[in-house]
Amino acid sequence: MAKKSQIELEAAAFRHFVSHLQQHTEVQNIDLMLLADFCRNCLAKWYTEAAIEQGITMDYEQAREMIYGMPYKEWKDKFQEEVTPEQLTAYKLKQQAKLSASGA
Repeated sequence: MAKKSQIELEAAAFRHFVSHLQQHTEVQNIDLMLLADFCRNCLAKWYTEAAIEQGITMDYEQAREMIYGMPYKEWKDKFQEEVTPEQLTAYKLKQQAKLSASGA
């Protein structure tokens, strides 16, 4: 496959993925973190890093708006649910397991 085609396919898949997350606001960031070890905020950080690597001026809040499809505060107010004690415990255990696995 030509590199240009690969980049275009990757970009299309990424746009579809972001659109899917924007449509499924019931999926909470903590759920993503527990299942896949990333969330919308991680995507925004990666997006910001990619922009900087390409010499494009973009800050984290601009990237979050791209990922969330609206300003983060608006998304948070409309859709973010309170993290349950069980989710918080599971997250802490996952982080501890990662530290143990890395030898830290």
